[in-house]
Amino acid sequence: MTLHQNLIAGEWVGSDGVANVNPSNTNDVIGEYARATADDASAAIAAAKAAFPAWSRSGILERHAILRKTADEILARKDELGRLLSREEGKTLAEGIGETVRAGQIFDFFAGECLRLAGETLPSVRPNIGVEVTREAVGVVGIITPWNFPIAIPAWKIAPALCYGNTIVFKPAELVPGCSWAIVDILHRAGLPKGVLNLVMGKGSVVGQALLESPDVQAITFTGSVGTGKRVAMASVEHNRKFQLEMGGKNPFVVLDDADLSVAVEAAVNSAFFSTGQRCTASSRIIVTEGIHDKFVAAMGERMQGLVVDDALKAGTHIGPVIDQSQLNQDTDYIAIGKNEGARLAFGGELIARDTPGFYLQPALFTEATNAMRISREEIFGPVAAVIRVKDYDEALAVANDTPFGLSSGIATTSLKHATHFKRNAEAGMVMVNLPTAGVDFHVPFGGRKGSSYGPREQGKYAAEFYTTVKTAYTLA
Repeated sequence: MTLHQNLIAGEWVGSDGVANVNPSNTNDVIGEYARATADDASAAIAAAKAAFPAWSRSGILERHAILRKTADEILARKDELGRLLSREEGKTLAEGIGETVRAGQIFDFFAGECLRLAGETLPSVRPNIGVEVTREAVGVVGIITPWNFPIAIPAWKIAPALCYGNTIVFKPAELVPGCSWAIVDILHRAGLPKGVLNLVMGKGSVVGQALLESPDVQAITFTGSVGTGKRVAMASVEHNRKFQLEMGGKNPFVVLDDADLSVAVEAAVNSAFFSTGQRCTASSRIIVTEGIHDKFVAAMGERMQGLVVDDALKAGTHIGPVIDQSQLNQDTDYIAIGKNEGARLAFGGELIARDTPGFYLQPALFTEATNAMRISREEIFGPVAAVIRVKDYDEALAVANDTPFGLSSGIATTSLKHATHFKRNAEAGMVMVNLPTAGVDFHVPFGGRKGSSYGPREQGKYAAEFYTTVKTAYTLA
């Protein structure tokens, strides 16, 4: 089996490989991917540092051409790359292809941004002096990405970093190296100079730690768990580096009495269970007012019975497997916790067998939950959701905001008054009205507040806030 190597200083290197296994069929080994050492990570950081002066001053047309060529190849290979994504992560093929298209669109957007780089020319308060405000690249950027969006999240970090003239050391999640390797290979062949983009696949405790400890890494952008995010923050403060964190969520989806029942059910099912619930924007708290509660729960159960859980690549599959045994154990542990806390398991929650060995779990829906239960407070990151009954809109809003997280928040209602009030008062970085809490556009800001996020927003023009630093220059006329 071919070993997919790390890319350091423009060269493919590495000999120690780890198997990339399909969660839909654990007998299916997708490929062998190199595991970097701490020395490899140090070499990648040194290569990025050496490449920075020339790349940060490169022409905007050169950057545009490379990013545009990358976008074109990703979109041309969307079926192939989408299938690879679904094999290694377990999303349905439709979701895998959709995420791949989104990655191509992100690179296309930032290819355009290369040609729209701008600053300001201002008059000074003093006579005969001109003032220029410009943005410059930060330096070496460490990129650490999670396993749940193996091509979109790397794209929305790598593309702006390159667009604004930074060099990169990229550490993807160990469980999903395939899509990351493919993106790096495409960018490498698109003409990136040596050392501008370095790929170091491997353990977070080795590669990630090397990034955190290096004084030559000027910025780190991280998406992952709250615990690791805190370690990134502490290490970054010590080195006085910029850091950007996207961490957990416990996103509420509110259903009011006046909601369109079919719209509410579809949005709730999508929010809670699609992508196997393995999204930081997923909603595992469904807050329902008492007038519609019973009808909603009945309709949810009926809709869930029609969901097909199977191999991600099979036609007709709605929900694929959980990513691995560890995550499956976490999901089933929380189902047991919910039962012990007194919530009623109204549907699902059973381990299921399919034609191939995989990590299959029937989506679980709890009712009679309260917002004080652990299943309502802690991020589960699986296809497990709890319905919380409330009296009215005011209580629904209060319960929705009663969480240490603040990434995404949704509401199903036909009331313009309540929709408008919720958009203004939901304590989240993103608010959805009659839409799933998951599902965002690539050209607008992504991020949350409270314990979910720290630092500037990702995606769209707002990405410049993290990947650049501001310079003010004064000139005597």
